[in-house]
Amino acid sequence: MSLNRARRVAGEIKKVVGRVITREIKDPRIASLTSVTGVDLTRDLRHATIHVSIYGDEGEKKLTMQTLERASGFIRSEIGRSIRLRYTPEIIFAEDRSMEYGEHIDRVLRSLHKDNREE
Repeated sequence: MSLNRARRVAGEIKKVVGRVITREIKDPRIASLTSVTGVDLTRDLRHATIHVSIYGDEGEKKLTMQTLERASGFIRSEIGRSIRLRYTPEIIFAEDRSMEYGEHIDRVLRSLHKDNREE
């Protein structure tokens, strides 16, 4: 399987899942600021890890992840209807915490900068 094809399919899956989460799943348990940040797809296109960024407290994040897992069958069927593949990949959701990590680094740097100015 071509790595370029896997990347193209991953990009298409990202678009479909993003659309489904924001427009088609009308579940209040999904945090309003949930977005798909990336898709890791195996070379054989059989398994996809979908990375989602969720803005909210820990409770909202946990509830959103649980709801996405429960909706994975519907989301997978939408992927199958939207993208022509021999096999629709099994999907797994993973929380992307890179935004939180970036905010943490930013706070540390600001603190260091403030400490250096006070000296």
